[in-house]
Amino acid sequence: MTKKYLITSALPYGNGPIHLGHMLEHIQTDIWVKFLRLQNCEVIYICADDAHGAPILIKAQKDDIDPEVMTKRIQQEHTTTLQDFNIKHTNYYTTHSDENKDLVEEIYSNLLEDNLIYKKKIKQLFDEKQGMFLADRYVIGTCPACGADSQFGDGCEVCGITYEAEELINPISTITNTTPVLKKTEHLYFKLNTQSNLLGQFLEDAVKQKAIKSKLNEWLDGELADWNISRDAPYFGFEIPNEKDKYFYVWLDAPIGYIASTKNYCDKNKKDFMDIWNKKSDYEIHHFIGKDIIYFHGLFWPAVLNASKYKLPNSIHAHGFLSINGQKMSKSKGTFITADQFREKYEPDLLRFYFASKLNSKIEDIDLDLKDFTNKINSSLVGKIFNIGSRVDAFIKNNNYVLSNKYDRSFVDSQRKQYDQILKNFADKEFSKAVNLILRIADSINSYINEKKPWQLDNEEALLIATTSLNIYIDICILLNPITPKLSEQALKQFEIDKFSFKDLKNDMLGTKINKYKVVVERIEETELNHFNGNEMTVQNDKEISIEDFAKIDLRVAKIISAENVEDADKLIKIELDVGVLGSKTVFAGIKEAYEPKDLIDKNVVLVNNLKSRKMKFGISEGMILASSNDEGGIFLLSSDNGAKPGEKIK
Repeated sequence: MTKKYLITSALPYGNGPIHLGHMLEHIQTDIWVKFLRLQNCEVIYICADDAHGAPILIKAQKDDIDPEVMTKRIQQEHTTTLQDFNIKHTNYYTTHSDENKDLVEEIYSNLLEDNLIYKKKIKQLFDEKQGMFLADRYVIGTCPACGADSQFGDGCEVCGITYEAEELINPISTITNTTPVLKKTEHLYFKLNTQSNLLGQFLEDAVKQKAIKSKLNEWLDGELADWNISRDAPYFGFEIPNEKDKYFYVWLDAPIGYIASTKNYCDKNKKDFMDIWNKKSDYEIHHFIGKDIIYFHGLFWPAVLNASKYKLPNSIHAHGFLSINGQKMSKSKGTFITADQFREKYEPDLLRFYFASKLNSKIEDIDLDLKDFTNKINSSLVGKIFNIGSRVDAFIKNNNYVLSNKYDRSFVDSQRKQYDQILKNFADKEFSKAVNLILRIADSINSYINEKKPWQLDNEEALLIATTSLNIYIDICILLNPITPKLSEQALKQFEIDKFSFKDLKNDMLGTKINKYKVVVERIEETELNHFNGNEMTVQNDKEISIEDFAKIDLRVAKIISAENVEDADKLIKIELDVGVLGSKTVFAGIKEAYEPKDLIDKNVVLVNNLKSRKMKFGISEGMILASSNDEGGIFLLSSDNGAKPGEKIK
């Protein structure tokens, strides 16, 4: 039976161009989609523009354009850009659609029926100069949890916690650069805190990445706050039925856009979208997202979906951030590159190959180092892979471009036995491992040619060497197709191959007339970063901090005097600390997977002493003990050397 998939990428926001950070995710998703299609699976690849929210309204006002007109234009631009990078969505739509409006109102009605919505009067930040309540992204301030500066109003990019904008310390409106005031308003809340049991099971079933599962469980084990799903006018989005001047928060209607885009596709093709999204559907639903939105997709989205008639996703796969030349992408620092700017300099398949060579199933951040990019393309793609056809072309030409009727079976079989592992790597989203194995095979072909020296042999023997090499070359072009679709298809034209799947791997091509070799890809020159955007700016290291910044952190040696597991918490251990002359402190640490409480007694640890206390449902955590972790979920407490005493300051 054919396996069926519905696969999504996170929705690009409809207020600006597609940049290379977007492309990282769409390329990762598209590689997996193309792999599955070459496995003859049925795959529906869905995406849309996220076309609502205060940022869109404010940009439209600034540009003196209707927001609906603006988002339609940007959607068309996004569609063109993604297609230029050989991203093949089944349907690319918008969240500002009749389908999405109907679905949002339907699901909201389900939440009301299940008594999961309530109203609450709150005080919210209001920009008096602009005359509007401030959306989260238009407030910056100091994180209330870890003390990081310049954090936005919806969550901290440093420690990952989410919060309400009014919890920020020293908030500032980014619209007018004024200090906002607190003003009373009434909002609608979703009872997220009632969904803990459901979410615990969902995370167990759908989240396979240990680091992501650990982080989501940490939030789940803490005080899971109910979720504000409404926003005040003025706002660009869907108005909430039977409410005055209230709109659905963009993060409620955005993921519902996955369903709306599916429905739009099905309506156009006379299909029933419920065959895909009903709770008993045989389609597997997979979301590809960035690690910055795991809170929404891992907690809010499944909790909302559960109250509806629609299926919860089978898996959520998160990736890390993209940096450029070791720096965070930033317009002000000259490290921001749009996809269109990149395409003007390079063939898009080259970026696909570079990203694939670094992507794996973990959530590691990826750096696009332009020098490394140039070297990898020239050495691997040009020098090792697509140069194979050129190296043996003369020996085929001597036989009027007709291949030999035989080849070196021993060599061919030795290479083809590696294909199953390559396909497994694709299936496991271990794309860098797949690339490495393909390059290993290409190295073997080149070594084979060097060892056999066909230029020293007679025509018949040279033809056999060339035919042997090209039979494996055809296979690796097919294996590369999910990664470099345009280039691999160009290479396969030499052999009149235009339709293929992975079932065509290991098909022998003997005694067949082929075409003359044509160059598939040429060597590239390194492009300086400022040549992409025209800015002659010096790239600064935004990760550096001053000694004054470091001095703000009060790190202390602390001794664990007691430790116990927290009941009903999968990850937490309650720890009592002796901090010397500073007294004792209680912290809750998410280290249960790695440590038994009894093994922690008398252990010296490093305490962040001046971290603001955090209220959890199990008690108050009065600081944080430091640990390192890896992408496999490993946790390792930091400790002091022998002789250090509780309470001593770490400098």
